Amino acid sequence: MALYRDVGLSINHLVLDISAGRIALPDIQRPFVWSSAKARDLFDSMYRGFPIGTIMLWETGVESGTRQIGNAEGTTPKYLIVDGQQRLTSLYAVLTGQQVLTKTFQHKRIRIAFRPSDETFEVTDAAIERDPEFVADITALWAEGRKKTLRRFFKRMDETRNGGLSQAEEDMMEECLERVHELKEY
Repeated sequence: MALYRDVGLSINHLVLDISAGRIALPDIQRPFVWSSAKARDLFDSMYRGFPIGTIMLWETGVESGTRQIGNAEGTTPKYLIVDGQQRLTSLYAVLTGQQVLTKTFQHKRIRIAFRPSDETFEVTDAAIERDPEFVADITALWAEGRKKTLRRFFKRMDETRNGGLSQAEEDMMEECLERVHELKEY
């Protein structure tokens, strides 16, 4: 029996397992401590193709001494996170729009924005919410759907830019937003 095996799972697969309660945290893990800026940097690194480290899971099937990342109560997890809690929690929170529980026991939603014109990720704030150059919350790409989010973004860009976007600009921005959407397969 192998003590360790390397399994290539996509972010989407891991997020679905967290949602279903198959991946949980052992009680000994520290609480979520990352800032939204760290989550932004994680998405930026993935977008640029940089490695983001190994996620280490322990196959256990034991319920006692665990807590869920997501909302799947009453499920016995199959895997416990040994290393990668901050990354997995950030990915789960951004892809699903779910809130995270911070070290001060406050619920917080991580909102990351993306400006396709220069491929920039930012932490969403009031100024970015008003800026039509940004998709103010990339969670919409997965939660509401890529096509709907693209249509809303391009409509807003056309309304605010004199003369609208050229076909080349629209094609480039659509390609960039498609790359963000495909991060779920990272």
